[in-house]
Formats: sequence, structure tokens, C-alpha cells
Amino acid sequence: MRAKLTGLIPYAAVLAADFWLLPFPARNTGTAMLLMLCVMPAAAFVTALVYGMRRGLSLLLPAAAFLLFLPAVFIHYNTSAWVYAMVYAVVVLAGNGVGRIFYGRR
Repeated sequence: MRAKLTGLIPYAAVLAADFWLLPFPARNTGTAMLLMLCVMPAAAFVTALVYGMRRGLSLLLPAAAFLLFLPAVFIHYNTSAWVYAMVYAVVVLAGNGVGRIFYGRR
């Protein structure tokens, strides 16, 4: 279990940067919506895809995405954005599942 958590740290750090740092450049509602609906899910999907290709399927990564987005709700958004935590967890699960398909083909 310790090896799984240690291997998860770099990917969780990328997700944390995605959720916590990426919203800072948003100056208006249009930019914020573009980030939340396009850029951030794409970055989360690619991160999960790479994780799945290198380490296989893990339900810890979607859980980490869910938990890492919750502080961003209070830092950057209002409480109506908590639903995105579930959306990002599903996006990460999908990316991790697609990456798992290519796990054994290296």
C-alpha cells in the first residue's frame, strides 16, 4: 500500500497544481468557464491517462482528485462549484481506465 501511495504523489501534485494554480489567471467569467470546462478536465484526464499507462488502474487517484478539488472550491469559487469535484473524479477515473488499457503493452 505504501508503494501505491508513494507512486501516487507526483500525479496528485499535478492535479493539485491543476486545481489550485490554474484558476489564478482567470480574470472574467468567460475565462474561468473555459478553464473549468475545458482546460482543467483535459489536464486531469491526461494526468490520469499517464498514471494508468504507467501504474495501472487505481481508485485512489479519482479519490485524490475529488479531495484535492474541494479546497479549490473555497479558494477560487463559491459553494455551487463543489459538484465539479465529482465531475473531475469521474474524468480522472475515465482517464485512468483508458490508460489501464495500455498498461501491459509497453
